[in-house]
Formats: sequence, structure tokens, C-alpha cells
Amino acid sequence: MTAVYTITSGLHDEASVARLSDEFLKGVFPEGNYDFFGADFSSFGTHTLDLIYVRTGGAEGIFKSLLPEMLARGTERYYLLTSGKSNSLAASLEILSYLQQQGLKGEVLHGSPSYLQARVKALETVAEARRKLKGARIGVIGQPSDWLIASQADRIAVSDKLGAHLVEVPMEELLQEIAKAPRDSAPEGEPMARKVRDAYPGATQIYHALKVLVERHQLSAFTLRCFDLLTEVGNTGCLALASFNADGFPAACEGDVPALLSMMVAQALTGCTGFQANPSRINVETGEILFAHCTVPFNMVGNWQYDTHFESGIGVGIHGELPEGPVTVFKLSGKLDRHFAAEGELLYNQYEDNLCRTQVVLKLQPEDARYFLTRPIGNHHIILPGHCKALLEELL
Repeated sequence: MTAVYTITSGLHDEASVARLSDEFLKGVFPEGNYDFFGADFSSFGTHTLDLIYVRTGGAEGIFKSLLPEMLARGTERYYLLTSGKSNSLAASLEILSYLQQQGLKGEVLHGSPSYLQARVKALETVAEARRKLKGARIGVIGQPSDWLIASQADRIAVSDKLGAHLVEVPMEELLQEIAKAPRDSAPEGEPMARKVRDAYPGATQIYHALKVLVERHQLSAFTLRCFDLLTEVGNTGCLALASFNADGFPAACEGDVPALLSMMVAQALTGCTGFQANPSRINVETGEILFAHCTVPFNMVGNWQYDTHFESGIGVGIHGELPEGPVTVFKLSGKLDRHFAAEGELLYNQYEDNLCRTQVVLKLQPEDARYFLTRPIGNHHIILPGHCKALLEELL
């Protein structure tokens, strides 16, 4: 819930200010979905979003006197809600300038009621996402795959910027759990090749074993060095990852931590972990890109079929079809100092037997497509339904 606090100069008539304030807040919160604390800042910093409504001019000194207390509570960003009356805006500009002189972050929220409603909603979403990410335990099961030479993560950056922590889990621990995990039978009537049907019970063992590790290590998300499973247990993690992500639990392939961090941010903001995939073909002239991977969250596809894993030809992969329409392509760097976010359209799904099983063709702006050939953040990127670049960049 959003909380509203106020600062007001004693030179102004309280009855008049209160009347104008009530009218203004009804425009910003037409459904009354906020908590009003007035000048009592004792609970400041404990809500999803705290707004400081600068009701009048001449309130700058009051804010300055309150700032040490707010800093002591760890407040990092200050949102100053302003009206167009009683010199509210002028005072807010002075306060924001002071904050910036102190090396602090802030923003003046000023504009039409519709703009303020949309802006507050976006800030609420971002603040809630930050809350979800803080304290997250990120499992790295078996270390990143050997070929991901540019896809490592910086522990300190993950802790400092997201408030999350990397937890290393040995592959041997997973293998021990797989050996004693239950096996689920392949669903009756589900069309699948004989070798896929035979592999299905083993793929579910991997899923059940991963659930044990998630609970044991209290993980909020994990990435799996899945290719080791091909040689160790003759199966793949594709089915397990599709299931975890469909349940809203971020789970990435190949031990790729930056991809997982991207999925975690996406999940916290949009409620969808996204489809982790890599570009297979790029046309920089048209902006069309073919992305593919052997797993996809079940809740992102309209229908799917079970197939083998592409590179090995064994195990259980997922060939799913994603809805056509608006999408966002997103990726964070391992140091969290760089990101890519581009909006585009999913044009169509396709299937070729010489590529990973889920295959989609997206159209981005040509300059966005050129990014992949000039300054890519690794090979894996996250495809999200809808256009959400503004939200992603707000959080970052």
C-alpha cells in the first residue's frame, strides 16, 4: 500500500490547505487506495511506496529537519508529490535540488491526475519488485556451463544492487537426490515419440530432486548446469525448468546467472519469468530475429508438444508456441551495470529439426537487432509478453 505524508508551512491556513489537499489526493487516488499519515513520519519507510506530499511553499526547512531521520531508516529514494497550488511545486523543486546536492535520489511527481495515477502505479510496481528481490537466495546448481565465458555474475554487485545472495549448490548433491526421487509416468493420450515417452519418468525425477534442493537451501530462484545431466543421468532439465517457471519460480538453463537475474527482475515486475532463448538468425536490415531454446514456461505457450533435447537427441524438450503480438526482449549484465531492453512484435512460431525445439521469430527495430552483433550481453536473452521496457528501466 502507498503511504502519503505531508509537509506544510505554518504560514498557511490549515483549513484551506486541508480542503485543497483532499481535492488533490482524490484526483491522484480516485479509489482511495492509500494510507494517509499527515505530518506523522514515525512509520515512514515501512510501506511499499512512501510519498511526501509537499502541500505548500516554505516547507523546505521542515523537510531538511526530517531528512536525518529518514536517512537513518535507510531511505534511498524520495518521491515528492506536488499540486499546482500554494507554491507546492516551487518548494518541491528546491527540496529535490537539495537532495541531489547531498548525493541522494528523488523525483518530483507533478502533472495531471491521469499522469499521476499512472506514475504512482508504476512506482508501486517497481517498489514491490525491489522488495521481492531483496534477500533473495539465488541457487547456482553446478556452476555455469563451460561455454558461457561471458556470462558470470558479480557477487558484490548482486548483493549491493539487488540485495540478493548467490548460493552455490554442488551438482553431486542434485545427482544424489535424483537417484532417490520418484518417477511420474508419461501422461496417457499425450502424443509423443516412443523415446520421449520412455525418457519422461526420468525427466520428472529431475524436477522432484530440484524441488528438494529448493526447499533445503531456501532458494528463491536457481540456474542449473543442465548439460551435465545428459552424461550423468541420460536426461535433461528442460521439463523441470518449464514447470518451475510456469509456477512463477525463476529457473534458468546452463548455469547462466545473468540470464537468471534477468528472469528474476522480470518476474518481480511483471509476474512472468519470460522465455530464456538465444538468437539463431538475425536480419539487421528488417530487424527480424529467430530465437530458440529447448524449454519454455508452460504458462507462456498456447500449446506444446514433448520432443527430445536438440543437441543430444535424448531426454524431454519442449516445443511450444507463444502467442503472436507485443513482446519485450531483456537482458542484464552479470555486474548489473548494463542492460538491454527492446520492444517488438512476435511475428510467428516455426519449427525446424536442426534448432532448439521452441522457435519464435521476433521483429525489433533494426538498431535493436544490430545490438546483438555489436555489443551483446551474452547469448541468452529473455523474451517477455507485452511491452514493459519502461518498467524494466524504471527499476534499473
